[in-house]
Amino acid sequence: MQHSLPQDSLDDDLADFTARSITLDGVTRTVYVGGAGPGVVVMAEMPGISPDVARFARWVRDAGLTVYLPSLFGRDGAYPEAEAGAAIMKRACVSAEFRAFGAGRSSPVAVWLRALAALAHRECGGAGVGALGMCFTGNFALTMMLEPAMLAPVLCQPSLPLNDPGGLEISPEELTAVRERLERDDLVVRAYRFEGDRFCTAQRFAAYAAALGPRFQPRVLPDAAANPVPPPFFSQIVGCPHSVVTAHLIDAVGEPTAAARDEIIAFLVDRLTA
Repeated sequence: MQHSLPQDSLDDDLADFTARSITLDGVTRTVYVGGAGPGVVVMAEMPGISPDVARFARWVRDAGLTVYLPSLFGRDGAYPEAEAGAAIMKRACVSAEFRAFGAGRSSPVAVWLRALAALAHRECGGAGVGALGMCFTGNFALTMMLEPAMLAPVLCQPSLPLNDPGGLEISPEELTAVRERLERDDLVVRAYRFEGDRFCTAQRFAAYAAALGPRFQPRVLPDAAANPVPPPFFSQIVGCPHSVVTAHLIDAVGEPTAAARDEIIAFLVDRLTA
């Protein structure tokens, strides 16, 4: 599962994905696509499609699924340095596409992502599509459930809104519609966080549980399970255990983060290939 990087760079060239220019609802974005089988939309965390995000996408691809990895912010393939990552995060916080502050509203980019899920289903077939969001994009996998093709949502450390630890980045009407769909179609939402995460708090998971009931299936990992030496953006800017399947994952047998990764991939495979 390992992918070699250029010897003179910590960046990932993403060369084993096909970079496609995809236009949906009048907006064009680069989407990195790879694999065969049912589609899964993997949405990067801050500060973008890092080598660790690409590594996770490859794990999903290698499990027999087609990965769609949209470029939403940052420089694609870049190693997460602290200063550059902080600048990307600041820009995203004031972007009209993302609602970084204020609960009870969905980010406009979620509409584009739902259209991407529909496209993935048309192109890949299968029972439906999965989606995994992380950090800034964590809740998008839930909002995407308004797309009928979506069957398997995974929320990794959903962190918006940044100014409300117990808030949810989705409108009340959409949340009601999502819950109704989960119950009608007998679907569940998987969600993951570290116990001491300051950006994705216990209050937020409690709010999801209150809104979605038993359809919300949370997993909370101990802080001691986090990789102690993540890239600079995560050690200096994030400053707490945060990224369950990327920067803070320890890829070794017996590690809780590796077990969480395996559980997520099994969930996606089971839901989409049943």
